[in-house]
Amino acid sequence: MEFFCYHRDRPGSVPLREELLEEHWSYMDRYTKELIARGPTFAADGDTPTGSVHIVDLPDPAAARAFAFDEPNHQAGVYRDVLLRRWRNLLGRTMWEFGGGRTGGSCYLVLGLGSGPAADLAVPADRDDLIAYGPLLSDDGASWLGTAVLLRAPDPGTARAVLTAGRYADIEVHPWEFGGRR
Repeated sequence: MEFFCYHRDRPGSVPLREELLEEHWSYMDRYTKELIARGPTFAADGDTPTGSVHIVDLPDPAAARAFAFDEPNHQAGVYRDVLLRRWRNLLGRTMWEFGGGRTGGSCYLVLGLGSGPAADLAVPADRDDLIAYGPLLSDDGASWLGTAVLLRAPDPGTARAVLTAGRYADIEVHPWEFGGRR
């Protein structure tokens, strides 16, 4: 089962985040085979971390909760909250298989949060800039709760346009970069 996990940073937690960087990476190293995508989000300045995205393939919701809540930054109080949802990998690949590579433009996390009839279940025709794409689902996979996308785009407005306007209670756009050890 695939899961989307977004840890949002607590304001002022950057020093603690930096102190725990090696612990965070070592923890993620334990999930190398399960990770579909990962990486930090940033404030509009492009430098201040605001969160951490992990898309992971795990056996069940209990394993996903353990992954999210045992993470060292979460345990130490770096994060203010965690969005954890079932997810479906509509691209069928990992971020490491993305043809555009790690460099070459701005990347974004686009989160469309909603309920009711599902939206944006078909992958957009122009897939070249999509890094990860899929619906956010309830634990049992029966209810659509939104859509999560990682993509390369020239600006936040273009990134936001990947989702259908008016179908979501809220659409968030966050600068994002490929994660992992440098």
